[in-house]
Amino acid sequence: MRIALERACFAGRAVQKTARRCAGALLIAFILFLFALPSWAQDSPPPRSISVSTDSADGGVVRPAHSKKAAAIRPDFNREIYYRNKLEFSADAGWLPINVPFPFDVFEGDPYDLYPLRYTLVPVLASLRWHLGDPWGPPVIRGNWDLTFTLSATAIPKGAETHYFSYDMGLRRNFIPRNWRVTPYWDVRAGLGYIDAKGPLGVYYAQGQNFTYNINMGAGARYNFNPRYAITGGLNWMHISNGNRSAPQYSNYGINVYGPMFGFEVNLKKHMRGSE
Repeated sequence: MRIALERACFAGRAVQKTARRCAGALLIAFILFLFALPSWAQDSPPPRSISVSTDSADGGVVRPAHSKKAAAIRPDFNREIYYRNKLEFSADAGWLPINVPFPFDVFEGDPYDLYPLRYTLVPVLASLRWHLGDPWGPPVIRGNWDLTFTLSATAIPKGAETHYFSYDMGLRRNFIPRNWRVTPYWDVRAGLGYIDAKGPLGVYYAQGQNFTYNINMGAGARYNFNPRYAITGGLNWMHISNGNRSAPQYSNYGINVYGPMFGFEVNLKKHMRGSE
């Protein structure tokens, strides 16, 4: 009877923890959606006003207003790289050996510490990136958003398990100063995956079941060679857990690691913007 009560209490705490994590994830998604709205809803820039010169020396030629001022401002070549409905393919690979506690433990009342079992993950990601708008906003945060769809395969050279496969979706914020070839970014992705869990086989601090959820969050910079090709580099944090779905039979410990990630990106459209 006592064992049954302990298991029931443990299951109740696990359900509460999962509910809090889901609520936190929904809040983050809602905030990202609000940030993305300006990029989705933006209109094309208003047409420039024109003026007609009546000077006989000009022969009545129609000239743009403030043509001298416009000529002094260099065109932003990044508008040929980041624009609405651009479709890109990206391939990334990372080395994530640094183990950290789950960052949101402090909000869940859990101890902010590491488990004895350490992991190293080597993710390889293939993604499609759909740009949702043109560069927009004040100079400090000027940029656009792209929607990301990712398939990944992850080797686990250190840890109880050996491999992990997942599908993820997310958003990337590109910060795009005028005429900069190096542009910073921040992104977040979440999805579902399959791991060869060793918890049911009796390995302490291993994962409790094969089906898992995951979160990826990263930041870095992108260098654009031209409107078609670019390379990226930065840091990425990866979280894997089953959301306490295996409790109380098998404990849910999760994996939290981060490290460097590098990749390249290529425009999939044959004709870039402005080539027509």
